[in-house]
Amino acid sequence: MRERGAGLSLGLLFLGLLCASCSSQPPVEDAEPRAAPRYSLVFMIHGDGDYIYHDTDGKRHDADKAVLAEAQRVAEHNPNAEVFIFHQKSRSKRLFLIPRKDGAAFYYRHGRLLEEESYWRDQGASRFASEIEIFEALTTTRAHPAITMFFYFGHEIPEFDGAGYDRSYPDKSFTVPELVCALHRMRGESEKVDMVVLGTCYGGSPYTIGWLAPYSRYIVASPENLHRSYFDLSPLENLAGPFDAREFSVGFARNAFDRLGRDIQTGICVAVYDAGAVQSYLDSVDDAYSQTLSSLNGRARENVKRCDCARAEGYALPGMHDGVEVLYRASRFGRAKTMSSHSGWSCWSAKPGD
Repeated sequence: MRERGAGLSLGLLFLGLLCASCSSQPPVEDAEPRAAPRYSLVFMIHGDGDYIYHDTDGKRHDADKAVLAEAQRVAEHNPNAEVFIFHQKSRSKRLFLIPRKDGAAFYYRHGRLLEEESYWRDQGASRFASEIEIFEALTTTRAHPAITMFFYFGHEIPEFDGAGYDRSYPDKSFTVPELVCALHRMRGESEKVDMVVLGTCYGGSPYTIGWLAPYSRYIVASPENLHRSYFDLSPLENLAGPFDAREFSVGFARNAFDRLGRDIQTGICVAVYDAGAVQSYLDSVDDAYSQTLSSLNGRARENVKRCDCARAEGYALPGMHDGVEVLYRASRFGRAKTMSSHSGWSCWSAKPGD
C-alpha cells in the first residue's frame, strides 16, 4: 500500500502507473453531432455487499437500489446535463447455471436515457477499467468546459487491507487510490472536479481527502459513521443558472445533514472540504498519519477504531479547521451524546487493551 508520507511526487507517479492500467478503447463516434451539456455527473454505486436496511416502519430496503433510483431521477430531471450511473452488483447466475453480468451502466443526456448496458466488472487490469471504458466511449464533455461532479456510494473505502470489499470477489483488494484513479480518468479536460461526494462511512480522513484533493475543488464527506442511503440527491435535480462550487457543495451537505437529522437518532457529521484550503493541514499531519497506517496494516480491524482527529495525539494542530465546514449533531444516547463538536477529520486509534 502506498502512503502519503512517501511524498506528493511519488504519489503522483504511483497514480500514473495505476491509471495507466485503466486505458481503454478509443471513444465511439456518433452518427449525429452531440451538443455539449453544461453539467457532467458520474455516479458510482457499489452494491456487491450487505446494503439491506429497514426504515422506521420496519420495511426492508436495499440501500444501493434506493440510491440508484434517486440517481436515475436526477438524470431524468436534468435537461442541461449528461449523467453516468454505474451500479456494481453481486455476481449471480441465471437458472443457477449461467453467470449474469454484474455491472449495469446508464447514460442520460438532456434528461433522456440514451444508453443502457450490462457489463462484466472483472474485466481489465484495474478495478474501474470497465466503467472507464464505457465513460470514455460515451462522454460529450471531455473536450469542453463543463461543471463536473463525481459521486461514490458504498461502504467505507479501505485505507489499508482492502481485501474483501466485494462479496463476489473476496480476494480482490480495493483502496482509496483506485477510486482516485477513476476520478482522474473521468475528469476529462477539467483541471479539477467541482464537487466530489463520498456517500460512505469515515470518508473525511486526512488520507482520503489528501488523495482526492489534487483532483477536486470541494469534497463532501462524513468523518463519522454514515448510512449511505441518507445522502439526499434532490438538490441535483434541474441544475441551471449561475453555479458557485462552494455554495452548491455547502448547500448539498446541509440538505443531507437535515435529512439525517429527521430520520436517525445516532450522531451525524457531514463536512465540506475546500481542497486548496485544507492542504496546509494535510501536509502537517502527513507523516504522522502515514506512520499510523504502517503500524495498523496487518493488524486485525477489530483492534482499531476511528476517532475525531481533535482527540488523537499529534493532530490538533493550528490550521486544523481551515477550509472545513462541519455540520454536526451528537448522538441522542450513549457516551457520544456529550460530544459537543467535531473537527471534521477522522483518525485511527488502537482500542484499549490492544
